[in-house]
Amino acid sequence: MKAIVNTAPNRVEWQDWPKPEPGPGQVRIKTAACGICATDMEMITGWDRTGFPAIPGHEWSGTVDAVGTNVDRNLIGRPCVAENVLSDGGEVGFEHPGGYGEYLVTEARNVYPLTANLPFATAALIEPLAVSIRGLRRLGIQKRGAALVLGDGPIGLLMVMLLCKSGVGDVVAVGGRANRLALAREFGACGTFNYHDAGAADLVAGVTGALGKDFPNVIEASGSTAAMNACLDLTGRGGKILVIGDYGAARADFSWNRLLHRELELVGSNASAGAWAEAVALAASRALPLDRLITQRFPAAAAAEAIDLMRTSRDVIKIVMEW
Repeated sequence: MKAIVNTAPNRVEWQDWPKPEPGPGQVRIKTAACGICATDMEMITGWDRTGFPAIPGHEWSGTVDAVGTNVDRNLIGRPCVAENVLSDGGEVGFEHPGGYGEYLVTEARNVYPLTANLPFATAALIEPLAVSIRGLRRLGIQKRGAALVLGDGPIGLLMVMLLCKSGVGDVVAVGGRANRLALAREFGACGTFNYHDAGAADLVAGVTGALGKDFPNVIEASGSTAAMNACLDLTGRGGKILVIGDYGAARADFSWNRLLHRELELVGSNASAGAWAEAVALAASRALPLDRLITQRFPAAAAAEAIDLMRTSRDVIKIVMEW
């Protein structure tokens, strides 16, 4: 099979690899589409979690191509996605080869069949959608007021979609890219704030000056420590803050007394466990404009070009590679 292989820090190569065979309880997937995620970029740069060579790709969709023993053969030919965490604790696209390969192997128990009307490229967004759904479940939205989303990447924009659909009230988005904030408004945000705007050097002063309110629900999806620090001043008394951005090795530096005196709740959410069934059903319903997040599509063979664009362009929201 063909595969996009991370062979060294900041190097990917188009290679021939053996086609994997499914073992007991496993299925083989013929990959149809795979999104490029910021976590993929971190992996490609080089990190401690995985070595080289590795086949990234955890935002994938495809078709069941073969099954191992003790698996229903009726799955063969079914379009699907699958939760990525396997029985050994590793994940498809990280410790196990992922959707940057023409084929991948996963566990049958993790598979979610798709309806025929859902395009594979759209289905590749089900993984980040599940991440967002889990985050909002953990937050426990307070529907008595507005919600503020900091971060205009795919997770932040998915949060805007879900919040607007939930009827939480006013939804406001903060970010640094005009094209993404325009999408947030299209998705239903009643207000947006670009922190690059003149006079907005102080994020808290800029947001409150432009939007003029404290928020009972705040989602920090940017991975910026400056944004995390600002959350405590942007959240109303008794409010909740969801931390879903990835900060790497960075540390936040905020006043714990601010958390104490305003009786704020700080909630973390990691990955997508337990949210896949809802994400698949929501994607199949076409109730969310998921396609609008896809800004570029590349054939898998042009992965090096796609990854370079992901690294250098400020216009990219989501790149999907298609097999």
